[in-house]
Amino acid sequence: MNYFFIDYENVNHQGLEGIEDLNSDDCVIIFYSANANSITFEMHNKMNISKADIVFEKVNVGKKNALDFQLATYIGYVIGKNEGTDAAYHLVTKDSEFSVIGKFWQRKNKTFSVIERIAKKAAEPEEALEMRLAAVLSDKTEIPVIAKIIRQYKTKQGINSALMKKFPSQNHQKASEIYKSIKPLIADKKGN
Repeated sequence: MNYFFIDYENVNHQGLEGIEDLNSDDCVIIFYSANANSITFEMHNKMNISKADIVFEKVNVGKKNALDFQLATYIGYVIGKNEGTDAAYHLVTKDSEFSVIGKFWQRKNKTFSVIERIAKKAAEPEEALEMRLAAVLSDKTEIPVIAKIIRQYKTKQGINSALMKKFPSQNHQKASEIYKSIKPLIADKKGN
């Protein structure tokens, strides 16, 4: 499952680009205030198409960085609530100061990225994918090969087939184990 926390005051509707491509097991939480509380008709249509669960959190303002503090608190709440799961967390903001939150949760072995729009998740930097793989794979030498396969194929079936070819052990047991480990990381890919 992917959680997208949207700093709407900061990114407005541009941060929601890509929302229409999310899956039913994704959740988008839009933090907005009286300072930023409107969307375009085009984005409204994309949100209606989206299979993701979309939650709106109107925050109180009046103090400097009020939305940021409430957003940071809520992120910690959601991560704590999902302890023991393979959920991935994405903070959608252009505010570079939020990178400290990402680094904090990565040190706690959580999959966490700070991106400028939902669509950027699909084009995450190589090191981010490799960090996420390192958290779920026991054999670290296989990470570059598996990362390449994930980037190369657009569907879960394509990734699984490529793993079967790359790791042809008896009854494809190794490929099956790898696929099972990485499945939460490829939840955004098409297929079952």
